[in-house]
Amino acid sequence: MALITKAIKGTQDILPEISGRRRFVENTLFDIAGKFGFREIRTPVFEHTELFQRGVGGTTDVVQKEMYTFDDKGGRSITLRPEGTAGAVRAFLEHGLFNEALPQKFFYHVNCYRYEKPQAGRWREFDQFGVEVLGTASPAADAEVISLANEIFAFFGVEGLELQLNSIGCKECRQKYSQALKEYFSAKKDELCETCRDRLDRNPMRILDCKSPICSAIAADAPVMLDYLCDDCREHFESVKKLLEAMNIEYTVNPKIVRGLDYYTRTVFEFVSKSIGAQGTVCGGGRYDGLVEELGGQHTPSLGFGLGIGRLLLLLESQGIEIPDDSGCDIYIAPMGEKALVEAVRLTSDLRSEGISAQTDIVGRSVKAQMKYADKTGARYTCVIGDDELSAGVYKVKNMADGGTFEIPAADFAETFSDVMIKEQTKLLGEQLGLGEDLGDIDLSALLKG
Repeated sequence: MALITKAIKGTQDILPEISGRRRFVENTLFDIAGKFGFREIRTPVFEHTELFQRGVGGTTDVVQKEMYTFDDKGGRSITLRPEGTAGAVRAFLEHGLFNEALPQKFFYHVNCYRYEKPQAGRWREFDQFGVEVLGTASPAADAEVISLANEIFAFFGVEGLELQLNSIGCKECRQKYSQALKEYFSAKKDELCETCRDRLDRNPMRILDCKSPICSAIAADAPVMLDYLCDDCREHFESVKKLLEAMNIEYTVNPKIVRGLDYYTRTVFEFVSKSIGAQGTVCGGGRYDGLVEELGGQHTPSLGFGLGIGRLLLLLESQGIEIPDDSGCDIYIAPMGEKALVEAVRLTSDLRSEGISAQTDIVGRSVKAQMKYADKTGARYTCVIGDDELSAGVYKVKNMADGGTFEIPAADFAETFSDVMIKEQTKLLGEQLGLGEDLGDIDLSALLKG
């Protein structure tokens, strides 16, 4: 077989064997964000280029080197979304959400596009989970956003993850810091890469984020922002640290963190792992108190973070953390003959109405072939129906894990099997809670039905 083309470099196909686990991770992120009071927002995959030039920043690598930008048929400059924040803020302004109760708390799951060298966990097309909080200057908001990210990693049982924290100040104190950086790097201008020489006059803080080994070595001894914070920014940073300590969230102050986008102010943070190679940042974010104003709105202090789904999955895999596959088959009904096929179709329809994942033969295979197929689908239970079973009105169900069997009357098969599944989930949950099979008076019906 000769394919006429293959997937474009830097993109990937998410195959069914993987997508079920990804969906479990995505749904978990949505659930955790919901518990923190965040609501989902969805924005277009492409925007006017100006949004990212103004929002992300003209001196960033993203804008200078990585954006997928083109002119549409109307001659307008359009860019595929390189990150999620700018679009969310644009929607906040365009739809007047600043008139609603503040803060507005969003979460999203978006595909993003950046033209950069593909490497482990980094793709040119990638999906990102993010949260945004618009309309609060309180350090308590910083702590809450960081605690949300921390909750995600705690849920999955990630180990060896370090929260690194910094403050890059406000517009006023950063002016003094920028001058100090300019003086420092000017003495080494000839050693800097061409991009950083251009940054020297426009935004010297961007040099600190350069990936060039030479520029990184020069930046290692550069002045640090923490020494230039104004009193308000220093007080804000101290409050954030105090609140994190109150929640028992460990952190390390890393004065080298500046983040890669120009809109950040004050608190910036990264969750870093050594389990996934040199590019170990799994989640990063911080404040962007001037972004809403930059995009045409009133001053609205805000903050958020972005978490790459691919990076998270790579981290979980590297630590041997198993992710449930929520696309598995609960029961496979194997019919023998035309009459049995009609009954199998009826049963699978009834089971699906009860919220059960059920399959039956739609090919015309032998029972032996059906059992092989059921095994490949990961079916947890199987049920073979032939003339004898139809006459008796009782069907035997087999547990594929331990080989045990039990019988269910045909008349109430779907409802009875649904009860079996709920009892199985109850037992599993009891074990997870350390209660064995006895959950006492805990009412789990709503949870399990959901």
